[in-house]
Amino acid sequence: MHMADALVSPVVGGIMLAASAGAIAYSAYKCKDDLDEKKIPLMGVMGAVIFAGQMINFTIPGTGSSGHIGGGILLAALLGPFPAFLTITAVLLIQALFFADGGLLALGCNLWNMGFYSCLVIYPLVFRPIVKKGLTPTRITTASILSVVIALSLGAFSVVVETLSSGITELPFVTFLGLMIPIHLAIGLVEGIVTGGILVFVYKMRPELLETSVENKKLAKTVSIKKVVGMLLVFAVVVGGGVSVFASTNPDGLEWAMKNVTGTTELAADGSVYETAADIQKATAFLPGYGFKSTSEEGSVAGTSLSGIIGGGITLLLAGGTGLLIYAIKNKKKNQPDA
Repeated sequence: MHMADALVSPVVGGIMLAASAGAIAYSAYKCKDDLDEKKIPLMGVMGAVIFAGQMINFTIPGTGSSGHIGGGILLAALLGPFPAFLTITAVLLIQALFFADGGLLALGCNLWNMGFYSCLVIYPLVFRPIVKKGLTPTRITTASILSVVIALSLGAFSVVVETLSSGITELPFVTFLGLMIPIHLAIGLVEGIVTGGILVFVYKMRPELLETSVENKKLAKTVSIKKVVGMLLVFAVVVGGGVSVFASTNPDGLEWAMKNVTGTTELAADGSVYETAADIQKATAFLPGYGFKSTSEEGSVAGTSLSGIIGGGITLLLAGGTGLLIYAIKNKKKNQPDA
């Protein structure tokens, strides 16, 4: 559901960038108290997992469409809502800058649609209350499916509102909405099942990871998560470097809805703002579309695998580095003598 720049006007793009920047700043501020230093490595590894996971488009039978995980609920369940939002920010930023997946002007929209709702709204209001009654595999799965479906539906609705507010007349509100919501309900169901399965697996290995996020507590010093982190890292490498080459080639839910309305998955946009954003992205994206820049190699198995490994590695460093920076600032302030 990554929006391209052509789907938003400069005004709407600017407003959503400001709104998402505010959410990032607030999350970083809250992490000064809520960030569990023992989970900092997990921030990096989970960033790599979500990057890899979003490369896997799965087919929605009978539609000609496909979908991929958003990952916000999965991140929030393991890290807590505020570290999760910072982590998915790292994922979407790396995708836009280095792989031309999602526009730079539309980055604020994508952060809001794919991260804000899931991490900062639906996790605390839907997922947490369900599992707070008692963490069981059934409750975890139920909470995962319900939360992902609601969060993805809110994101899909926001896409339609953002295009309407941008004056994209090629995508009439009612028709576009009538396609976006049903297809993303189907995608959300699949992602919810996948999310529930991963969380149940982690819960059986190290229940404290989910318990501390639900209770907004920190892991005890005696609790080791090295095994979980190691297994998730292997998972990210295998998915990003191997499984990603088998992703569905069908258009994702957003592209599918656009194609059914306009007959194409891409819309044109003219103006200096769009040109500047495109020039920046062209300069920074060294593996555009998760493939090599040369036409003959783009989309190749080697290009996709390399994109998964490199992208996951960069995301790991950025997400984990963000956690380390916040922790270092927190410690520095704590150790400063009172004036």
